[in-house]
Amino acid sequence: MADTILEMRDITKTFPGVKALQGVSIEVERGQVHAICGENGAGKSTLMKVLSGVYPHGSFDGEILLDGKPVQFADINGSEKAGVVIIHQELALSPFLSIAENIFLGNERAKGGLIDWNQTNLEAAALLKRVGLKDNPVTKVTDIGVGKQQLVEIAKALSKEVKLLILDEPTAALNDDDSEHLLELIRTLQAEGMTAIIISHKLNEIKAIADKVTIIRDGKTIETLDMHADDVSEDRIIRGMVGRDLSSRYPEREPKIGEELLRIEDWTVHHPLDGSREIIHQVNLNVRAGEVVGIAGLMGAGRTELAMSVFGHSYGTGISGTVYKRGVPIKTNTVTRAIDNGIAYATEDRKRYGLNLIDDIKRNISGSALGKLADWGFVNASKETTVAGGFLKSMNIKAPNVDAVTGKLSGGNQQKVVLSKWMYADPDVLILDEPTRGIDVGAKYEIYTLINDLADQGKGVIVISSELPELLGICDRIYTLSEGTITADVPRSEATPEVLMQYMTQERETPVNERA
Repeated sequence: MADTILEMRDITKTFPGVKALQGVSIEVERGQVHAICGENGAGKSTLMKVLSGVYPHGSFDGEILLDGKPVQFADINGSEKAGVVIIHQELALSPFLSIAENIFLGNERAKGGLIDWNQTNLEAAALLKRVGLKDNPVTKVTDIGVGKQQLVEIAKALSKEVKLLILDEPTAALNDDDSEHLLELIRTLQAEGMTAIIISHKLNEIKAIADKVTIIRDGKTIETLDMHADDVSEDRIIRGMVGRDLSSRYPEREPKIGEELLRIEDWTVHHPLDGSREIIHQVNLNVRAGEVVGIAGLMGAGRTELAMSVFGHSYGTGISGTVYKRGVPIKTNTVTRAIDNGIAYATEDRKRYGLNLIDDIKRNISGSALGKLADWGFVNASKETTVAGGFLKSMNIKAPNVDAVTGKLSGGNQQKVVLSKWMYADPDVLILDEPTRGIDVGAKYEIYTLINDLADQGKGVIVISSELPELLGICDRIYTLSEGTITADVPRSEATPEVLMQYMTQERETPVNERA
Protein backbone atom coordinates (compact mmCIF):
# COMPACT_ATOMS: atom_id res chain seq x y z
CA MET A 1 0.00 0.00 0.00
CA ALA A 2 1.32 3.44 -0.96
CA ASP A 3 2.64 5.68 1.82
CA THR A 4 0.90 8.96 1.04
CA ILE A 5 2.39 12.16 2.47
CA LEU A 6 0.04 14.65 0.78
CA GLU A 7 -3.51 14.72 -0.52
CA MET A 8 -5.19 17.75 -2.02
CA ARG A 9 -8.88 17.08 -2.63
CA ASP A 10 -11.22 19.06 -4.89
CA ILE A 11 -9.29 22.34 -4.62
CA THR A 12 -11.14 25.28 -6.17
CA LYS A 13 -9.69 28.78 -6.21
CA THR A 14 -11.39 31.80 -7.74
CA PHE A 15 -10.05 35.27 -8.51
CA PRO A 16 -12.24 38.16 -9.73
CA GLY A 17 -13.45 37.10 -13.17
CA VAL A 18 -11.29 33.95 -13.28
CA LYS A 19 -11.70 30.44 -11.83
CA ALA A 20 -8.04 29.44 -11.56
CA LEU A 21 -8.63 25.96 -10.09
CA GLN A 22 -11.71 23.79 -10.50
CA GLY A 23 -11.85 20.70 -8.31
CA VAL A 24 -8.15 19.82 -8.61
CA SER A 25 -6.98 16.72 -6.75
CA ILE A 26 -3.47 15.36 -6.34
CA GLU A 27 -1.88 12.63 -4.24
CA VAL A 28 1.86 12.52 -3.51
CA GLU A 29 3.69 9.49 -2.13
CA ARG A 30 6.42 9.82 0.47
CA GLY A 31 9.98 9.80 -0.84
CA GLN A 32 8.99 10.41 -4.44
CA VAL A 33 9.60 13.25 -6.90
CA HIS A 34 6.17 14.26 -8.19
CA ALA A 35 6.06 16.57 -11.21
CA ILE A 36 3.20 18.90 -12.10
CA CYS A 37 2.84 19.89 -15.77
CA GLY A 38 0.52 22.20 -17.61
CA GLU A 39 0.42 25.17 -19.94
CA ASN A 40 1.07 28.66 -18.62
CA GLY A 41 -2.03 29.74 -16.76
CA ALA A 42 -3.19 26.16 -16.17
CA GLY A 43 -3.12 26.70 -12.39
CA LYS A 44 0.09 24.91 -11.33
CA SER A 45 1.62 27.72 -9.30
CA THR A 46 -1.78 28.67 -7.87
CA LEU A 47 -2.20 25.10 -6.58
CA MET A 48 1.20 25.21 -4.88
CA LYS A 49 0.43 28.61 -3.33
CA VAL A 50 -2.74 27.07 -1.89
CA LEU A 51 -0.68 24.20 -0.46
CA SER A 52 2.02 26.45 1.03
CA GLY A 53 -0.32 28.95 2.69
CA VAL A 54 0.41 31.84 0.33
CA TYR A 55 -3.34 31.62 -0.30
CA PRO A 56 -4.60 30.92 3.24
CA HIS A 57 -7.25 28.48 4.35
CA GLY A 58 -10.65 30.02 3.76
CA SER A 59 -9.65 31.69 0.49
CA PHE A 60 -10.26 28.44 -1.43
CA ASP A 61 -12.54 25.43 -1.35
CA GLY A 62 -11.35 21.88 -0.83
CA GLU A 63 -9.27 19.92 1.67
CA ILE A 64 -5.54 19.39 2.28
CA LEU A 65 -4.25 16.34 4.17
CA LEU A 66 -0.62 16.07 5.31
CA ASP A 67 0.44 12.70 6.71
CA GLY A 68 -3.24 11.71 6.63
CA LYS A 69 -4.38 14.60 8.82
CA PRO A 70 -6.31 17.71 7.67
CA VAL A 71 -4.25 20.91 7.77
CA GLN A 72 -5.34 24.53 7.56
CA PHE A 73 -2.47 26.91 6.89
CA ALA A 74 -3.18 30.56 7.68
CA ASP A 75 0.08 31.69 6.09
CA ILE A 76 3.41 30.48 4.77
CA ASN A 77 4.87 30.30 8.28
CA GLY A 78 2.27 27.72 9.19
CA SER A 79 3.13 25.49 6.23
CA GLU A 80 6.87 25.77 6.93
CA LYS A 81 6.36 24.72 10.56
CA ALA A 82 4.62 21.63 9.19
CA GLY A 83 7.63 20.90 6.96
CA VAL A 84 6.20 22.18 3.65
CA VAL A 85 8.59 24.64 2.00
CA ILE A 86 8.15 26.28 -1.41
CA ILE A 87 10.88 27.79 -3.58
CA HIS A 88 9.28 30.17 -6.06
CA GLN A 89 10.43 30.73 -9.64
CA GLU A 90 11.46 34.27 -8.68
CA LEU A 91 14.05 33.68 -5.99
CA ALA A 92 13.31 35.44 -2.69
CA LEU A 93 16.85 36.24 -1.58
CA SER A 94 18.14 39.58 -0.34
CA PRO A 95 21.08 40.41 -2.63
CA PHE A 96 23.03 42.55 -0.18
CA LEU A 97 22.88 40.13 2.73
CA SER A 98 25.33 37.26 3.07
CA ILE A 99 24.52 33.69 2.12
CA ALA A 100 24.30 32.77 5.82
CA GLU A 101 22.04 35.72 6.61
CA ASN A 102 19.71 34.71 3.79
CA ILE A 103 19.59 31.08 4.87
CA PHE A 104 18.47 31.97 8.40
CA LEU A 105 16.45 35.11 7.62
CA GLY A 106 13.35 34.87 9.82
CA ASN A 107 14.84 31.77 11.44
CA GLU A 108 17.84 33.40 13.12
CA ARG A 109 20.31 31.58 15.36
CA ALA A 110 20.22 33.75 18.47
CA LYS A 111 21.21 33.68 22.14
CA GLY A 112 19.89 36.14 24.67
CA GLY A 113 18.21 38.16 21.94
CA LEU A 114 21.42 38.56 19.94
CA ILE A 115 22.38 36.72 16.76
CA ASP A 116 25.11 34.15 17.29
CA TRP A 117 27.19 34.74 14.17
CA ASN A 118 29.56 31.86 14.82
CA GLN A 119 26.69 29.39 15.01
CA THR A 120 24.99 31.05 12.04
CA ASN A 121 28.04 30.73 9.80
CA LEU A 122 28.94 27.22 11.00
CA GLU A 123 25.44 25.88 10.36
CA ALA A 124 25.29 27.70 7.04
CA ALA A 125 28.62 26.13 6.00
CA ALA A 126 27.26 22.68 6.82
CA LEU A 127 24.13 23.33 4.76
CA LEU A 128 26.16 24.67 1.84
CA LYS A 129 28.30 21.53 1.90
CA ARG A 130 25.13 19.43 1.82
CA VAL A 131 23.91 21.16 -1.35
CA GLY A 132 27.35 21.12 -2.96
CA LEU A 133 28.32 24.79 -2.62
CA LYS A 134 31.89 25.68 -1.67
CA ASP A 135 31.32 29.42 -1.26
CA ASN A 136 32.06 31.18 2.02
CA PRO A 137 28.85 31.73 4.04
CA VAL A 138 29.72 35.42 4.47
CA THR A 139 29.72 36.01 0.69
CA LYS A 140 26.99 38.40 -0.42
CA VAL A 141 24.27 36.82 -2.55
CA THR A 142 24.74 39.51 -5.20
CA ASP A 143 28.24 38.13 -5.80
CA ILE A 144 27.12 34.62 -6.79
CA GLY A 145 25.35 33.41 -9.94
CA VAL A 146 21.72 32.38 -10.36
CA GLY A 147 22.59 28.68 -10.25
CA LYS A 148 24.25 29.08 -6.87
CA GLN A 149 21.39 31.25 -5.64
CA GLN A 150 19.01 28.39 -6.40
CA LEU A 151 21.15 26.12 -4.22
CA VAL A 152 21.13 28.73 -1.43
CA GLU A 153 17.32 28.63 -1.55
CA ILE A 154 17.43 24.85 -1.12
CA ALA A 155 19.91 25.20 1.76
CA LYS A 156 17.47 27.67 3.32
CA ALA A 157 14.68 25.11 2.96
CA LEU A 158 16.83 22.39 4.54
CA SER A 159 17.44 24.66 7.54
CA LYS A 160 13.70 24.47 8.25
CA GLU A 161 13.64 20.66 8.50
CA VAL A 162 11.68 20.37 5.28
CA LYS A 163 9.91 17.10 4.52
CA LEU A 164 7.99 18.24 1.42
CA LEU A 165 9.95 20.55 -0.88
CA ILE A 166 8.12 22.40 -3.66
CA LEU A 167 10.21 23.76 -6.53
CA ASP A 168 8.50 26.04 -9.04
CA GLU A 169 10.44 26.01 -12.35
CA PRO A 170 13.76 25.43 -10.55
CA THR A 171 15.91 25.30 -13.70
CA ALA A 172 14.14 27.94 -15.83
CA ALA A 173 17.00 30.45 -15.53
CA LEU A 174 19.87 27.94 -15.26
CA ASN A 175 22.35 26.75 -17.85
CA ASP A 176 22.73 23.04 -18.62
CA ASP A 177 25.51 22.40 -16.10
CA ASP A 178 23.71 24.18 -13.24
CA SER A 179 20.47 22.40 -14.15
CA GLU A 180 22.12 18.98 -14.04
CA HIS A 181 23.77 19.79 -10.71
CA LEU A 182 20.41 20.83 -9.26
CA LEU A 183 18.69 17.68 -10.50
CA GLU A 184 21.47 15.54 -9.05
CA LEU A 185 20.99 17.30 -5.69
CA ILE A 186 17.27 16.54 -5.79
CA ARG A 187 18.10 12.87 -6.45
CA THR A 188 20.45 12.89 -3.44
CA LEU A 189 17.83 14.47 -1.18
CA GLN A 190 15.27 11.95 -2.40
CA ALA A 191 17.65 9.12 -1.49
CA GLU A 192 17.78 10.64 2.02
CA GLY A 193 13.99 10.37 2.24
CA MET A 194 12.81 13.81 1.15
CA THR A 195 9.66 14.22 -0.94
CA ALA A 196 9.63 16.83 -3.71
CA ILE A 197 7.04 18.42 -5.96
CA ILE A 198 8.49 20.00 -9.11
CA ILE A 199 6.73 22.32 -11.53
CA SER A 200 8.61 22.32 -14.82
CA HIS A 201 8.13 22.93 -18.53
CA LYS A 202 11.28 20.99 -19.39
CA LEU A 203 9.88 17.59 -20.29
CA ASN A 204 13.30 15.98 -20.64
CA GLU A 205 14.02 16.87 -17.02
CA ILE A 206 10.69 15.48 -15.90
CA LYS A 207 11.45 12.20 -17.65
CA ALA A 208 14.87 12.13 -16.02
CA ILE A 209 13.82 12.76 -12.41
CA ALA A 210 10.08 12.34 -11.77
CA ASP A 211 8.40 9.22 -10.40
CA LYS A 212 4.91 10.48 -11.22
CA VAL A 213 3.50 13.42 -13.14
CA THR A 214 0.13 15.12 -12.70
CA ILE A 215 -1.13 17.08 -15.69
CA ILE A 216 -3.34 20.14 -15.15
CA ARG A 217 -5.19 21.88 -17.96
CA ASP A 218 -7.44 24.95 -17.65
CA GLY A 219 -7.52 24.63 -13.86
CA LYS A 220 -8.57 20.96 -13.87
CA THR A 221 -6.76 17.72 -13.16
CA ILE A 222 -6.42 15.75 -16.40
CA GLU A 223 -4.48 12.66 -15.24
CA THR A 224 -1.63 11.37 -13.11
CA LEU A 225 0.90 9.13 -14.84
CA ASP A 226 3.43 6.72 -13.36
CA MET A 227 6.68 7.54 -15.14
CA HIS A 228 8.02 4.02 -14.50
CA ALA A 229 4.98 1.86 -15.16
CA ASP A 230 3.22 3.75 -17.95
CA ASP A 231 6.20 4.21 -20.29
CA VAL A 232 5.34 7.90 -20.54
CA SER A 233 6.63 9.75 -23.60
CA GLU A 234 7.03 13.51 -24.00
CA ASP A 235 4.32 13.44 -26.66
CA ARG A 236 1.92 11.82 -24.18
CA ILE A 237 2.55 14.59 -21.64
CA ILE A 238 2.17 17.29 -24.32
CA ARG A 239 -1.14 15.80 -25.44
CA GLY A 240 -2.44 16.02 -21.88
CA MET A 241 -1.16 19.57 -21.41
CA VAL A 242 -2.53 21.15 -24.58
CA GLY A 243 -5.46 18.83 -25.28
CA ARG A 244 -4.23 18.00 -28.74
CA ASP A 245 -1.31 16.41 -30.55
CA LEU A 246 1.55 18.64 -31.61
CA SER A 247 2.65 16.54 -34.56
CA SER A 248 5.64 18.86 -34.85
CA ARG A 249 7.07 21.05 -32.11
CA TYR A 250 7.93 23.65 -34.74
CA PRO A 251 5.42 24.95 -37.32
CA GLU A 252 6.47 24.61 -40.93
CA ARG A 253 7.45 27.65 -43.00
CA GLU A 254 8.57 28.11 -46.58
CA PRO A 255 11.16 30.92 -46.37
CA LYS A 256 10.79 33.85 -48.77
CA ILE A 257 14.04 35.67 -48.16
CA GLY A 258 14.57 39.07 -49.75
CA GLU A 259 17.03 41.93 -49.55
CA GLU A 260 19.40 42.57 -46.68
CA LEU A 261 17.69 44.57 -43.91
CA LEU A 262 20.35 44.89 -41.25
CA ARG A 263 24.11 44.48 -41.26
CA ILE A 264 26.48 44.87 -38.32
CA GLU A 265 30.17 45.31 -39.16
CA ASP A 266 33.25 45.11 -36.92
CA TRP A 267 31.17 45.47 -33.78
CA THR A 268 33.33 45.63 -30.65
CA VAL A 269 32.13 46.19 -27.09
CA HIS A 270 34.07 46.57 -23.84
CA HIS A 271 32.98 45.70 -20.32
CA PRO A 272 30.97 48.53 -18.66
CA LEU A 273 33.18 48.52 -15.54
CA ASP A 274 36.52 47.34 -16.98
CA GLY A 275 37.19 49.20 -20.20
CA SER A 276 40.27 47.12 -20.97
CA ARG A 277 38.21 43.93 -21.25
CA GLU A 278 36.62 43.11 -24.61
CA ILE A 279 33.26 41.39 -24.38
CA ILE A 280 32.37 41.49 -28.11
CA HIS A 281 35.17 41.32 -30.67
CA GLN A 282 34.74 42.54 -34.28
CA VAL A 283 31.41 40.82 -34.86
CA ASN A 284 29.95 40.80 -38.39
CA LEU A 285 26.43 39.56 -39.06
CA ASN A 286 23.37 40.34 -41.14
CA VAL A 287 19.69 39.50 -41.48
CA ARG A 288 17.55 39.71 -44.60
CA ALA A 289 13.87 40.44 -45.12
CA GLY A 290 11.79 37.35 -44.40
CA GLU A 291 14.69 35.60 -42.65
CA VAL A 292 14.92 34.09 -39.16
CA VAL A 293 18.54 34.16 -37.97
CA GLY A 294 19.67 32.44 -34.81
CA ILE A 295 22.53 33.22 -32.43
CA ALA A 296 23.86 30.22 -30.51
CA GLY A 297 26.46 30.32 -27.78
CA LEU A 298 27.31 28.92 -24.39
CA MET A 299 26.61 30.89 -21.21
CA GLY A 300 28.99 33.85 -21.13
CA ALA A 301 29.60 33.88 -24.88
CA GLY A 302 28.19 37.43 -25.15
CA ARG A 303 24.85 36.84 -26.88
CA THR A 304 22.75 39.19 -24.75
CA GLU A 305 25.59 41.71 -24.48
CA LEU A 306 25.77 41.85 -28.28
CA ALA A 307 22.04 42.43 -28.65
CA MET A 308 21.84 45.06 -25.91
CA SER A 309 24.87 46.95 -27.22
CA VAL A 310 23.29 47.20 -30.67
CA PHE A 311 19.94 48.24 -29.22
CA GLY A 312 20.69 51.72 -27.90
CA HIS A 313 24.12 50.88 -26.45
CA SER A 314 22.20 49.45 -23.50
CA TYR A 315 25.28 47.45 -22.51
CA GLY A 316 28.99 48.17 -22.58
CA THR A 317 31.48 50.97 -23.14
CA GLY A 318 33.94 51.78 -25.89
CA ILE A 319 31.50 50.51 -28.50
CA SER A 320 32.75 50.66 -32.07
CA GLY A 321 31.57 49.37 -35.43
CA THR A 322 28.81 50.24 -37.88
CA VAL A 323 25.15 49.29 -38.20
CA TYR A 324 23.63 49.44 -41.70
CA LYS A 325 19.92 49.49 -42.54
CA ARG A 326 19.30 48.51 -46.17
CA GLY A 327 22.91 49.45 -46.91
CA VAL A 328 22.79 52.87 -45.26
CA PRO A 329 24.70 53.54 -42.00
CA ILE A 330 22.39 54.30 -39.08
CA LYS A 331 22.82 55.41 -35.46
CA THR A 332 21.58 53.10 -32.72
CA ASN A 333 23.43 54.67 -29.79
CA THR A 334 20.20 55.42 -27.91
CA VAL A 335 17.11 53.28 -27.49
CA THR A 336 14.99 55.99 -29.14
CA ARG A 337 17.26 56.06 -32.20
CA ALA A 338 17.26 52.28 -32.43
CA ILE A 339 13.44 52.20 -32.35
CA ASP A 340 13.17 55.09 -34.82
CA ASN A 341 15.42 53.12 -37.17
CA GLY A 342 13.11 50.13 -37.04
CA ILE A 343 14.97 47.93 -34.55
CA ALA A 344 13.28 46.31 -31.55
CA TYR A 345 14.74 44.16 -28.77
CA ALA A 346 12.64 41.82 -26.61
CA THR A 347 14.78 41.21 -23.54
CA GLU A 348 15.43 37.81 -21.95
CA ASP A 349 14.43 39.30 -18.56
CA ARG A 350 10.85 40.29 -19.23
CA LYS A 351 10.01 40.90 -15.56
CA ARG A 352 12.88 43.30 -14.94
CA TYR A 353 13.37 45.07 -18.27
CA GLY A 354 10.52 44.09 -20.60
CA LEU A 355 7.41 44.98 -18.65
CA ASN A 356 5.97 47.27 -16.00
CA LEU A 357 4.49 44.53 -13.85
CA ILE A 358 2.38 46.85 -11.70
CA ASP A 359 0.71 48.45 -14.72
CA ASP A 360 -2.04 47.04 -16.91
CA ILE A 361 -1.80 45.21 -20.22
CA LYS A 362 -2.88 48.11 -22.41
CA ARG A 363 -0.21 50.49 -21.13
CA ASN A 364 2.50 47.88 -21.48
CA ILE A 365 1.52 47.26 -25.10
CA SER A 366 1.26 50.91 -26.03
CA GLY A 367 4.44 52.01 -24.23
CA SER A 368 6.82 51.49 -27.16
CA ALA A 369 4.82 53.61 -29.63
CA LEU A 370 2.76 56.20 -27.78
CA GLY A 371 3.11 58.60 -30.67
CA LYS A 372 0.68 56.47 -32.66
CA LEU A 373 -1.98 57.10 -30.02
CA ALA A 374 -1.41 60.79 -29.41
CA ASP A 375 -4.01 63.42 -30.21
CA TRP A 376 -2.65 66.94 -29.67
CA GLY A 377 0.00 65.60 -27.32
CA PHE A 378 -2.34 63.44 -25.24
CA VAL A 379 -2.80 59.68 -25.41
CA ASN A 380 -6.22 58.75 -26.76
CA ALA A 381 -7.43 56.26 -24.12
CA SER A 382 -10.10 54.83 -26.39
CA LYS A 383 -7.58 54.07 -29.15
CA GLU A 384 -5.20 52.58 -26.59
CA THR A 385 -7.89 50.20 -25.34
CA THR A 386 -8.88 49.21 -28.88
CA VAL A 387 -5.29 48.50 -29.91
CA ALA A 388 -4.58 46.46 -26.80
CA GLY A 389 -7.85 44.59 -27.21
CA GLY A 390 -6.83 43.62 -30.72
CA PHE A 391 -3.57 42.11 -29.45
CA LEU A 392 -5.37 40.42 -26.55
CA LYS A 393 -7.44 38.54 -29.12
CA SER A 394 -4.87 37.98 -31.89
CA MET A 395 -2.12 36.87 -29.49
CA ASN A 396 -4.49 34.72 -27.42
CA ILE A 397 -3.44 36.43 -24.19
CA LYS A 398 -5.33 34.79 -21.35
CA ALA A 399 -6.64 37.69 -19.27
CA PRO A 400 -10.12 38.97 -18.43
CA ASN A 401 -9.50 42.31 -20.21
CA VAL A 402 -6.79 44.82 -21.14
CA ASP A 403 -7.05 46.48 -17.71
CA ALA A 404 -5.66 43.37 -16.01
CA VAL A 405 -2.40 43.91 -14.13
CA THR A 406 0.46 42.44 -16.18
CA GLY A 407 2.25 41.04 -13.13
CA LYS A 408 -0.73 38.78 -12.43
CA LEU A 409 -0.39 36.98 -15.77
CA SER A 410 1.42 33.69 -16.29
CA GLY A 411 4.92 33.74 -17.78
CA GLY A 412 3.73 32.76 -21.24
CA ASN A 413 1.07 35.45 -21.32
CA GLN A 414 3.55 38.05 -20.07
CA GLN A 415 5.83 37.08 -22.95
CA LYS A 416 2.96 37.59 -25.37
CA VAL A 417 2.46 41.09 -23.96
CA VAL A 418 6.19 41.83 -24.54
CA LEU A 419 5.91 40.67 -28.14
CA SER A 420 2.68 42.60 -28.63
CA LYS A 421 4.41 45.76 -27.45
CA TRP A 422 7.12 45.45 -30.06
CA MET A 423 4.77 44.31 -32.81
CA TYR A 424 2.75 47.48 -32.23
CA ALA A 425 5.95 49.49 -32.73
CA ASP A 426 6.12 47.76 -36.16
CA PRO A 427 9.91 47.31 -36.41
CA ASP A 428 11.71 46.06 -39.50
CA VAL A 429 14.10 43.96 -37.41
CA LEU A 430 13.07 42.25 -34.18
CA ILE A 431 15.72 40.78 -31.86
CA LEU A 432 14.20 38.13 -29.57
CA ASP A 433 16.38 37.17 -26.60
CA GLU A 434 15.31 33.80 -25.14
CA PRO A 435 11.71 34.32 -26.36
CA THR A 436 10.39 31.02 -24.94
CA ARG A 437 12.30 30.80 -21.66
CA GLY A 438 10.14 29.47 -18.84
CA ILE A 439 7.02 28.85 -20.90
CA ASP A 440 5.24 25.64 -21.86
CA VAL A 441 5.25 23.76 -25.15
CA GLY A 442 1.82 25.01 -26.21
CA ALA A 443 2.76 28.66 -25.70
CA LYS A 444 6.12 28.00 -27.37
CA TYR A 445 4.32 26.73 -30.48
CA GLU A 446 2.24 29.91 -30.57
CA ILE A 447 5.36 32.07 -30.35
CA TYR A 448 7.11 30.04 -33.08
CA THR A 449 4.04 30.61 -35.25
CA LEU A 450 4.23 34.33 -34.51
CA ILE A 451 7.92 34.40 -35.50
CA ASN A 452 7.01 32.71 -38.78
CA ASP A 453 4.25 35.28 -39.36
CA LEU A 454 6.68 38.15 -38.78
CA ALA A 455 9.13 36.64 -41.28
CA ASP A 456 6.32 36.13 -43.79
CA GLN A 457 5.52 39.85 -43.46
CA GLY A 458 9.07 40.62 -44.61
CA LYS A 459 10.52 41.37 -41.19
CA GLY A 460 14.01 40.28 -40.21
CA VAL A 461 14.00 38.24 -36.98
CA ILE A 462 17.07 37.47 -34.86
CA VAL A 463 16.54 34.78 -32.21
CA ILE A 464 18.93 34.24 -29.30
CA SER A 465 18.34 30.93 -27.54
CA SER A 466 20.09 28.53 -25.18
CA GLU A 467 18.08 25.65 -26.66
CA LEU A 468 19.77 24.26 -29.76
CA PRO A 469 16.69 22.25 -30.84
CA GLU A 470 14.72 25.50 -30.84
CA LEU A 471 17.24 27.26 -33.10
CA LEU A 472 17.42 24.25 -35.40
CA GLY A 473 13.62 24.12 -35.56
CA ILE A 474 12.86 27.74 -36.49
CA CYS A 475 15.96 29.40 -38.03
CA ASP A 476 17.11 29.76 -41.63
CA ARG A 477 20.70 30.44 -40.57
CA ILE A 478 22.50 30.22 -37.24
CA TYR A 479 25.51 32.25 -36.13
CA THR A 480 27.65 30.70 -33.41
CA LEU A 481 29.27 32.95 -30.83
CA SER A 482 32.23 31.98 -28.64
CA GLU A 483 34.09 34.32 -26.30
CA GLY A 484 32.43 37.31 -27.95
CA THR A 485 33.44 36.30 -31.48
CA ILE A 486 31.36 34.97 -34.37
CA THR A 487 32.92 31.58 -35.15
CA ALA A 488 30.54 30.39 -37.89
CA ASP A 489 27.52 31.24 -40.01
CA VAL A 490 25.75 27.92 -40.52
CA PRO A 491 22.89 27.51 -43.04
CA ARG A 492 19.90 25.42 -42.02
CA SER A 493 20.88 22.59 -44.36
CA GLU A 494 24.20 22.09 -42.57
CA ALA A 495 23.14 22.77 -38.98
CA THR A 496 23.19 19.94 -36.45
CA PRO A 497 23.70 20.03 -32.66
CA GLU A 498 27.18 18.58 -33.13
CA VAL A 499 28.20 21.16 -35.73
CA LEU A 500 26.88 24.06 -33.65
CA MET A 501 28.54 22.82 -30.47
CA GLN A 502 31.87 22.48 -32.28
CA TYR A 503 31.77 26.15 -33.28
CA MET A 504 30.30 27.31 -29.94
CA THR A 505 33.37 25.95 -28.16
CA GLN A 506 35.91 27.29 -30.66
CA GLU A 507 38.48 29.68 -29.22
CA ARG A 508 38.65 33.34 -30.18
CA GLU A 509 41.99 33.19 -32.00
CA THR A 510 40.57 31.75 -35.22
CA PRO A 511 37.16 33.32 -35.92
CA VAL A 512 35.42 32.18 -39.06
CA ASN A 513 34.48 35.02 -41.38
CA GLU A 514 30.86 35.54 -42.16
CA ARG A 515 29.67 33.80 -45.32
CA ALA A 516 28.28 35.84 -48.17
